[in-house]
Amino acid sequence: MVLINAQGLIVGRLASIVAKKLLEGDEVTIINAEKAVLSGSKKSTFEEYKQAYERGTKEKGPYFPKRPDAILKRTVRGMLPYKRQRGRDAMARLKIFIGTPIEFNGQPSITLEKASVDRLSSFRYMELGELSKQLGAKF
Repeated sequence: MVLINAQGLIVGRLASIVAKKLLEGDEVTIINAEKAVLSGSKKSTFEEYKQAYERGTKEKGPYFPKRPDAILKRTVRGMLPYKRQRGRDAMARLKIFIGTPIEFNGQPSITLEKASVDRLSSFRYMELGELSKQLGAKF
């Protein structure tokens, strides 16, 4: 099992690394999903996600999540062949949590340097938890 702390990691890069690990057969658990980072200006990022959330109808969908753990899970799903058995099995090996659950308190978690915000010198970003609150999530 791979335990990843998402604090300060860029969502897209994190999702691509996690998707690759899932397809290789690893079980992946992500903690602190609300502290993952979306790059770009806050205004344009919010408008993009709001448009995705409001798309469709209540009867037919598509249904886009508001909660940070569900947004991250959907981002990973987009990088997997989720309509095939291989992709469904990979999604079953993924667990994402808001905060740190009690059972993972003492365990060492890895931080992915390739997805870290620190690698980029100066850019604008927004945390996933902040975006979720603006979309109306209650977590």
